[in-house]
Amino acid sequence: MKDDDTKAKLVRYEFDPTNPPPLTDEQRERLRALDAMKDEDIDFSDIPPLTEDFWKNAVRGKFYRPVKKQVTVRLDADVLEYFKTKQDGKRGYQTAINAALRKVFEEEMRKAG
Repeated sequence: MKDDDTKAKLVRYEFDPTNPPPLTDEQRERLRALDAMKDEDIDFSDIPPLTEDFWKNAVRGKFYRPVKKQVTVRLDADVLEYFKTKQDGKRGYQTAINAALRKVFEEEMRKAG
């Protein structure tokens, strides 16, 4: 099969999670049946057990991407210069500032928690 043939058969769909297509009657019925099911009636036999080895190399938050929000903030000049110098004057100093604030934030949350 040629590349041109493959490209001609590709179908692309776009999905807007803020405006999903309406559910069909069949989909609504399946959801009602699942909602009515008791937890003990759920068949987990096709799910492999998760052992300690599975979690050994897990990294908390690896796939978590918090939403960024643009703000204006005033920083002491020496603090800003520190972060800019740390990045060799390159882009990324804002990310470094965010990482430092996140570290403090997470520590405070641990103490409160």
